[in-house]
Amino acid sequence: MSGHQQFSEAKMLIPNLVLLYVEDPQRSSAFYEKLFGVPPKANFPTYVAFAFETGLAIGLWSTRAKNFVSSGSGHRSEITFMVADDQRVRDVHERWVRSGVLIEQPMHEAVFGLTFVAIDPDGHRIRVCTPDE
Repeated sequence: MSGHQQFSEAKMLIPNLVLLYVEDPQRSSAFYEKLFGVPPKANFPTYVAFAFETGLAIGLWSTRAKNFVSSGSGHRSEITFMVADDQRVRDVHERWVRSGVLIEQPMHEAVFGLTFVAIDPDGHRIRVCTPDE
């Protein structure tokens, strides 16, 4: 079955792309390549995308791209990485701090477990935590 048939025959829509609006896709790409540890799968002047084994992709779309339209503003969402355990949260935090990633919310114990929040170059929130099971 081709990929197109898989998408068109699905009974339930499954999210597979998160788009982040960014000022400079190349700057944001360098930031996320450092975080993800992999290069982008698509790289154009006004759009960059990272793909993951889970089928999820993260796209970085320039707010200066031709035909870009958005009436929204602000960042009211997060990209979240759920990791195996508290030690992994600590390890990621330490690695990101050493890499110069801006930490908005220091590591702390939330209702769902150990967590912290970083900020990308455009102000998008990136949370690392343990699964909320």
